[in-house]
Amino acid sequence: MAKESMKARERKRQALVKKYEQKRAELKASGDWEALQKLPKNSSKVRLHNRCQLTGRPRGYIRQFGLCRNQFRELALGGRIPGVKKASW
Repeated sequence: MAKESMKARERKRQALVKKYEQKRAELKASGDWEALQKLPKNSSKVRLHNRCQLTGRPRGYIRQFGLCRNQFRELALGGRIPGVKKASW
């Protein structure tokens, strides 16, 4: 389980990215690099990090489901993810 402060920091970054997305695109298109530099650092999409939606774990993230490998396995084995079942051949 990730610290609450780490999860909050990531949510704050996501909000900043969304807020400045349009302005950032306009500045890039016009080539105004100095104005782009003055925007907040965390408003850049590059600074986002994928985290598990349930636990906030940053590693072992499965993008398609938005979960870390541990939670994905637990939910899949419990039958709580539609269309996913354990492979056997």
